[in-house]
Amino acid sequence: MHTPNLAEYVACLERGDMVGVGEMMLASACKLAGMGADFLICPDNTIHQALPHVLPQSPLPWLHIAEVVADAAVEQGYKRLALTGTKWLVDSDVYPDKMAAKGLEIVRPDAAERQELNRIIMDELVKSVFTSDAVAIFQQIVGRMKEAGCDAVILGCTEIPLIIDETNSPLPILDSTRVLARAALRRAVGSK
Repeated sequence: MHTPNLAEYVACLERGDMVGVGEMMLASACKLAGMGADFLICPDNTIHQALPHVLPQSPLPWLHIAEVVADAAVEQGYKRLALTGTKWLVDSDVYPDKMAAKGLEIVRPDAAERQELNRIIMDELVKSVFTSDAVAIFQQIVGRMKEAGCDAVILGCTEIPLIIDETNSPLPILDSTRVLARAALRRAVGSK
């Protein structure tokens, strides 16, 4: 396991510098390859936007979080998925492209909802602040997307499961970090 400080990634994200994000990811990849890793994963959904800059130079193959979530969605019979996460992720093509390749549709929160989700993630959850108001806001947004015809919600940020899970979500969840961890375990032990 290796990662630069989150603040370094956020500085690049704020500038729209995906090449800078990719350089940090590639540096981690090289360190991990040097330590004997067989393949790489990144549980941070947002920085997957930089993988196109990383993959051509990567010393090892990567499991892509959105690809394994798409596989899980297909396996569970979902068709139309709500996407939650940081503003950078939700505004990106990380999930829509991978979902479309599997015949799945993504529904994004509206602009105001995106800002509120991002505020909760970056100003509260990453700082270990957990409030009932944040839970209610997430539930309201996911509930609206359920009314828009979504049949599951992607928790596209490692911190979201700290406040939203199977017990309090209006929709069935696809916890991207958990799905990726399971896919990595299957790959590590050589099973499907």
